[in-house]
Amino acid sequence: MANSVQFSTRDAVDFVIIGSGSAGGILAKELSTAGLDVVVLEQGPYRRAADFTHDELSVLWRGELLGGGPEIHGQTFRHDESETATMPSESPIRYARGVGGSSVHYTANFWRFRPVDFKERSLLGPISGTTFADWPITYEELEPYYTKVDWEIGVSGAPGPFDAPRSKPFPMPPMPIQSSGVLLERGAEKLGLHAQPEPLAILSKPHNGRPACISCGYCMYYGCEIGAKSSTLATMIPLAEASGHCEIRPESTVIRIDTDESGKAYQVVYLDADGKEQAQAVKAVVLSANGAESARLLLMSDSAQHPDGLANSSGFVGRNLMHNSHSAGNGVFEHPLNDYKGVQVSRIIHDFYDTDEKRGFYGGGGIDARSLFSATPIFHAMVGMPFDQPQWGAKWKNDFAHNFTRQMSIVGSTTSLALDSNNITLDPESKDIWGRPAIRETYRDHPDDLAMGGFLLDRAMELFDAAGAVKSWRLPILTTTGGEHLLGTCRMGEDRTTSVVDPTHRSHDVPNLFICDGSSFVTSGRGQPTMTIMALAFRAAEHIVTAARAGTI
Repeated sequence: MANSVQFSTRDAVDFVIIGSGSAGGILAKELSTAGLDVVVLEQGPYRRAADFTHDELSVLWRGELLGGGPEIHGQTFRHDESETATMPSESPIRYARGVGGSSVHYTANFWRFRPVDFKERSLLGPISGTTFADWPITYEELEPYYTKVDWEIGVSGAPGPFDAPRSKPFPMPPMPIQSSGVLLERGAEKLGLHAQPEPLAILSKPHNGRPACISCGYCMYYGCEIGAKSSTLATMIPLAEASGHCEIRPESTVIRIDTDESGKAYQVVYLDADGKEQAQAVKAVVLSANGAESARLLLMSDSAQHPDGLANSSGFVGRNLMHNSHSAGNGVFEHPLNDYKGVQVSRIIHDFYDTDEKRGFYGGGGIDARSLFSATPIFHAMVGMPFDQPQWGAKWKNDFAHNFTRQMSIVGSTTSLALDSNNITLDPESKDIWGRPAIRETYRDHPDDLAMGGFLLDRAMELFDAAGAVKSWRLPILTTTGGEHLLGTCRMGEDRTTSVVDPTHRSHDVPNLFICDGSSFVTSGRGQPTMTIMALAFRAAEHIVTAARAGTI
């Protein structure tokens, strides 16, 4: 729908929200429906459901939803500060650019964190060389907002044997089980493990005026053309616009947040679709650009009052970057699975969620079965075939045709320890096409995260054997060189010397600046952070509305 309201850039609106993804979209809806005037600045385009396609070449290989690749974004990567950062062939920081952000193209696996995720430092003690810490909030405090995500965003599922306590049931039953899910259940039963339905932000039946999934198979990396995948584009943005208090401004690339002599933010400067500089006057700012872009914008907004970047008196802006670690194996079965139809994941195993001292290293996680490398034909041809055979010719063609319908993957998703050496900074040389300093990522996995990935991969291969795979193989566990999960770079905490925002997401330094997205995370969880980002956004919105009404912003 078209914007129902347009605000003057010269008149201060109550809030500018930077970013419209998993957090920004929720905050836009919550603040605007509370009667507050909101402008959402989104650097990507405003796509409608009818704009999404199943074009593999455009979406997967040309980065249509990502807004292009290194030639556009200029991002650089290095493993540590001793290396010179270089521009890789694929941008290390990957997220969808457009209204709805990465909630548009995510796979929609929706695990809640568990109570242990918020207090592991207290339970396990320090881990040498890390900035491992407890969250300043608990699972019990966040649980009502997880439930709000279930019902307002739309999550299909059923409780599993190890799930955290919940105050309300799922609003919809699980999605239909895939062949990969049946095989995971078979293997788990033989090994004494517990497979359970995967919670998914995909509708198994009509909900909140939206239709149920049609099982097209194009979830991972693609937008949903019928709105059954629960993105903020499909769920929150329409409600925000219908309030009459929210204007969505797409193709608006923010270049800095300006503060006045009192230290408060008073305008957000951005480039419009024509590249012309604009400035929106504002009473308060909510930064929800993601764990990499939020850090970059704060560092770009330095001034005489904030010489090291906005909201960065602690020096923690950009530090403690976490990507969830993953591992994967592939297996081929005798009979067709046809797993390219329907959702990516229908069953998961959470027996290994907690850290276990017997393993000899920190970490836990989940194991799921999915189509992954056999989800779409070109993707399967490029990265899904076994390594130990010719990569061209008649045999390759025959094996491709055989494997595509008979192959599945088992994926391990696990932790990433917070390390001060893993960070987002401004590249001193490279720039993006808008002239902004490019993101420079510095990242090296902690050995425990790699070890946990290996542990889950060992279990995956046991599951393939138990499920009756005729052939299976491991994908190598490589050190991370970027990713989609962007966490920890503006961490939440009570101590302003070791955190960027307080437990309500208000900046310690700038009283009318709030930061809420994956950057607020203190620990990484076990591999699926989006539901927690959304729960935090609902909770932050409640605090922000209360403060706005009390006149304390």
